[in-house]
Amino acid sequence: MQGEFGFALYLAQTGHHPLSAKPLKGMGSGIVELVENFDGDTYRTVYTVRFETAVYVLHAFMKKSKQGTKTPQTDIDLIKRRLRDAEADYATSKQQEI
Repeated sequence: MQGEFGFALYLAQTGHHPLSAKPLKGMGSGIVELVENFDGDTYRTVYTVRFETAVYVLHAFMKKSKQGTKTPQTDIDLIKRRLRDAEADYATSKQQEI
């Protein structure tokens, strides 16, 4: 499973779209979710490609609820907070390049 996520993130870094990638609903463009099933459990990795020169992994977790496919609100809140942090980090790194 780590290999699948790692390869998918490599594809994203090189400008390609992993086959298992799908937009994370309700988060706008550029927020992508990878889903893998392993040994009866579902694992997710959420990343953003909103930045020209970087891919930020925002969250990786095992989905604990066995009902439905919806991402729990606590995980959505964490992803939003980390996206804000990624935006600030990227802006800072771009300013340092100038």
